[in-house]
Amino acid sequence: MNNSELLESLDSVTTIPPIVFRDGKIDYDAHQKNMSYLLNRNFLSDGRKRVISLAGTSLIHHIGHADQLKLAEETGNLMQNDGVLMSAIVPNPIVEAGALIEKQAALPRPPDVYLIMTLGGIYSTEGLYKELLSFANQYGESCGARFLYYYRLKRDREQIVRLVKDSPHIAGVKVGTNESDVPSMVEDVGSDGIVIWGVGDRSTKSAQLGSRGHTSGTAILCPRACDEINNAQRIKDYDTAYEIEEKISAFEEIRFENGRVYNYSAVIEAMRLSGFDDIDPGEGGPFNPFPPADVSKRIAIAIEPILDYH
Repeated sequence: MNNSELLESLDSVTTIPPIVFRDGKIDYDAHQKNMSYLLNRNFLSDGRKRVISLAGTSLIHHIGHADQLKLAEETGNLMQNDGVLMSAIVPNPIVEAGALIEKQAALPRPPDVYLIMTLGGIYSTEGLYKELLSFANQYGESCGARFLYYYRLKRDREQIVRLVKDSPHIAGVKVGTNESDVPSMVEDVGSDGIVIWGVGDRSTKSAQLGSRGHTSGTAILCPRACDEINNAQRIKDYDTAYEIEEKISAFEEIRFENGRVYNYSAVIEAMRLSGFDDIDPGEGGPFNPFPPADVSKRIAIAIEPILDYH
């Protein structure tokens, strides 16, 4: 897949399914079941391939590199050429992150693109630019890696734009802040990369402001809704996109409230409450158990309008 094909493929729904945990460990059989569901339930227009991302909402921050490697391997082996695989990388320690990319890039079916997560710890914006430019160029040249950067901190904005413009290996930005940041990001990145909306399926306002594609943590429950939002946005049928968004909005409110406190938990609870047997929520993940009973009741009500989109 060349760079132009990659950018076109990312103007889509980037599904971010939860990693399935059982007995405190990753249930790889359940993971394969959920990946098969997402690949088979594809409602994207024009025969486009499903994009699957193993990212923060999946809980990659809570698993080691060995498990991240195995998840990428198993997902890639299942997907083959029937999808686009995005693997999120926590960039610190930076040397270990690079070693993980080398291992993933050497897989029989490697990721198509790597999502650089927000850097943790103390750092300067100048340091961010210097280290990540070197990082992207090193592994872009040695491994053929292409990258997106997950933009969460406004202070980093100018350096992120520089990274996209200065490295041929950084394909764009996933905006994880708010819609007001989209127009200037689109303008400044220009033709050097893609700007993707990264805060869920309520993405139409961002699309109207110039972003392309969006991330979805709810696609494992209602893929047709998420896909049809993107289908409508691509032909600028924003009324239809907003109409579908309205059905998913109450559930998204729960996921993103109070600093995204139930971003993972709400999804697995919705999967459990749905009763669908073609997806598996597991038993709750590290630091992310099933939500309290009062939140569960709200989730049950919120998902009623979208169950028909399963």
